[in-house]
Amino acid sequence: MWNGKRPILFGGDYNPDQWDDATIDEDMKLFEQAGINLLVLPVFAWAKLEPEEGKYDFEWLDNILNKIWEHGIHVFLATPTSAQPSWLSKKYSDVLPVDIAGRRRTHGMRVFFCVNSINYRSRARAIAEALAERYRDFPGLAGWHVANEYGTYCYCENCRKKFITWLKARYGSIEELNSRWHTSFWGRQIYDFDDVTLPTELNDDYRFCPAVQLDYMRFVTDSTIECYLNEAQVLKAATPHLPVFTNISGFIKKLNQFEMTPHMDFVGWDNYPAPGDDAAFPAFKHEIMRAARDGAPFLVAEQSPNQQNWQPYNKIKRPGEIRRIAYQGLAHGADSSLFFQMRQSVAGQEKFHGAFIAHSGFQTRIFREGCALGQEFKKLGSSFTGGRIRARAAIVFDWENWWALELTSGPTQDMDYLKQVFRYYKAFYTENIPVDIIKTTTKLDNYDLVVMPLLYMMKPGFDEKIREFVKKGGTAAATYMSGRADENDRCVFGAYPGPLKDVFGVWVEETDALYPEETIEIIMTGKEGDCSERQHTGKFLCDLFHAQTAEVLAVYGKSFAGEKEQECFYTGMPALTVNKYGEGHAYYLGCEPDESFMRQWILKLCEETGVKRLFAFEGKLELTCRENENGQYVFVINHGNSKGRVWLNEEGESPVYYSLLQDKEVKGVFTISPGEVSVLFRGRD
Repeated sequence: MWNGKRPILFGGDYNPDQWDDATIDEDMKLFEQAGINLLVLPVFAWAKLEPEEGKYDFEWLDNILNKIWEHGIHVFLATPTSAQPSWLSKKYSDVLPVDIAGRRRTHGMRVFFCVNSINYRSRARAIAEALAERYRDFPGLAGWHVANEYGTYCYCENCRKKFITWLKARYGSIEELNSRWHTSFWGRQIYDFDDVTLPTELNDDYRFCPAVQLDYMRFVTDSTIECYLNEAQVLKAATPHLPVFTNISGFIKKLNQFEMTPHMDFVGWDNYPAPGDDAAFPAFKHEIMRAARDGAPFLVAEQSPNQQNWQPYNKIKRPGEIRRIAYQGLAHGADSSLFFQMRQSVAGQEKFHGAFIAHSGFQTRIFREGCALGQEFKKLGSSFTGGRIRARAAIVFDWENWWALELTSGPTQDMDYLKQVFRYYKAFYTENIPVDIIKTTTKLDNYDLVVMPLLYMMKPGFDEKIREFVKKGGTAAATYMSGRADENDRCVFGAYPGPLKDVFGVWVEETDALYPEETIEIIMTGKEGDCSERQHTGKFLCDLFHAQTAEVLAVYGKSFAGEKEQECFYTGMPALTVNKYGEGHAYYLGCEPDESFMRQWILKLCEETGVKRLFAFEGKLELTCRENENGQYVFVINHGNSKGRVWLNEEGESPVYYSLLQDKEVKGVFTISPGEVSVLFRGRD
């Protein structure tokens, strides 16, 4: 599978340890019918593979793998270490995690182990070695899938001791630790490293000392990386030519994936949008995953072929919905469309989670849609896999900034960094303007426009990177809650936005938190800041800031609680400014604006910097373009209830594209029906 260009990986999680031989035989025929080319197994089968310590039973897995390969289907072979057997939990008590309330958890839950447990790591490494030895030469082996959805936090004594070792390595001395944690506040000085306690409910550090909690989250990420590598290194040594990775939970906040994913051969994540999510939100998460390895293609490791079972309201997928979800992942950089699960479980927590083959069998709408999708993927083959997306605009996203911003006490309980950044991403998405999500470590040479929403934590060196970017002609945009603290959550002195206040030409004096029902007018002051409409609405937070060298483009107007006007002493103060710095420009936005303002402002920034839409379009369309050595692949997804149109003309030219799914040439104005998907190819000249 990895010789030359790979096809779109299509299939997903299969748990054959639940089924008898007759069912497995039937599944193989159905998978072949559906065009499945990859299965992931045996993710949760540790108890069956190692019923007693050191005694392995692989014969049942041999039998299943041989059947899979007889049907020409490859496998990602998974280490089953996310669900340890009961004998391991019983024999080695350090395996079971201690929760934030100080309770040692009991056996039974998946991913319920301490990543720092020596005994867990020992037995996990042993079964990884046994799997590698037995299956390293299996012809259908396409790669290794380590464990499943890491993310358990443990607060046991062993973790405390390892945390102390981690702190010593990071800070070197007790004096430096006291300085970084600013323990002089509330008389929290630490006299000896052994005095360090964990941020738990037992001492309320998890609520009242964000610097400690921030470092513990870093420590858990580093510990999880060690735990992953404990198995991954074994597998890589046995099969250096095959990829090794683990799948990232859709609840991505717990672990810093920008730190974890460089240790994997590719990023794989689990895409489970809620039924009511805007289509832009999973697109945004795809972009974060693409950012994790600097724009490289990634894998969608899981998504549901029908309803989920763990959300408040688990609606079934509407006709054509799974096709649009699958193509959305491909459109944003995925080289796979993998699902959980292939056959619906008989019992247990996920028995009502959707599957390709339901309890009622295979004569279902979902199976038919899956078969149709498989045939389309066969048709597309390896055409666009490996292709990248090119963008001249970027949005900065930082995991530790996410943590720190939401750990801080104030200014509002409604702080949600992911959703805040999403608002800025959606403005690009809605206009089909290519945009990258980037890390603070990403080079900025390829960008004309960089937007930095709520960049609360200013990491060392990043201010200089932005300074040089703007000085050389780039355009940067910062917002409320920017440049407030360093990497240990110590506030800057002087004025916000800290070391960048001269670049933006402003200084922030105060920040007002608005109640959910409160709004404030944003009034444009001149044509330079004209966003089509003269008046807009702001909410959430209001920075009260002063323009020094910056030009004021908008000011705060009247304030309202619901529809009732209320007194506002900062009416007339700046809400949006622009500062000329070197050859470039730096914008500062003081509050969260309405969608209309956001869209018009982003469009204006793009116009000024020469950043363009992919194409002119009409309708509720999602457009992306992936490029590889063959040429350009334009994905067109119609999320609306009416026909959409795309103008494929470029500066007076009308290039010819080929619709890979519809088998026809298209040029000029391309029309797409409601709910439909197209992939348009244009070869290199």
